[in-house]
Amino acid sequence: MKKLLLLLLCVPLLFSCGEKNKKDDKIKKSEDKIDKLSVIGQEGHTIPEFSFINQNNDTITNSDYDGNIYIANFIFTTCPTICPAMTINMRYIQHELSKYPNIKFLSHTVNPNYDTPEILKKYANRMRIDESNFNFVTGVKDSIYKIAASYFVNASEDELAPGGFLHSEYLIIVDKEGRVRSGYSNFTCSKCGETSKNSKLSCSNCNENYTYVGNPVGSYDGTKDFVIKDMIKDVKVLLAEYHQDKKATKNVE
Repeated sequence: MKKLLLLLLCVPLLFSCGEKNKKDDKIKKSEDKIDKLSVIGQEGHTIPEFSFINQNNDTITNSDYDGNIYIANFIFTTCPTICPAMTINMRYIQHELSKYPNIKFLSHTVNPNYDTPEILKKYANRMRIDESNFNFVTGVKDSIYKIAASYFVNASEDELAPGGFLHSEYLIIVDKEGRVRSGYSNFTCSKCGETSKNSKLSCSNCNENYTYVGNPVGSYDGTKDFVIKDMIKDVKVLLAEYHQDKKATKNVE
């Protein structure tokens, strides 16, 4: 009788453990369904604290972007070459991602002595930008040039460059934790060197599993349409990553 009683008491525990294992397996399988973006830079690297003035004469700091994914770049309003195309493509990205919450945009001028808030406002109007989640910022030149390096892009004065300023044409994805993120240009098998456009669980060349390593893009050429489309896809991957993390946390609770 005692043995029967002990058995009956243990049965619910066995079912409970089984349910927990099933739940954990579901979480792991769902996490495996999405390819997370690469984190760029050394471990712990984030965009440092900043304080700039936007086109509306408002002070813009990191806190304005807390809890948001944002896309950043560096331009100047009198740029005779790539800047208009970069801004148009930022506007296109903004439009394509407009249905998603918590996405913002940040354009820094590399010519702050000329690009005052009033000039930036005119530029935003001329480029037909929706300013609800888009800041064009100016500030101390050295601060702008220094923070460009934290995004892994260049910004400097250069008499030989068109317009007198040298700056990268790249757009950068920053996640909600202030980390630079990117997708992958391709994937390489660490065993045999076979390359693939997409990530694979197993290598068809050497038949090894879990050997593909991604080659991060790092940043995105803001002048090329096909790169912009890839960037939009990668932002959606990042959104899915946060959604998956939220679901996993909820399931664990």
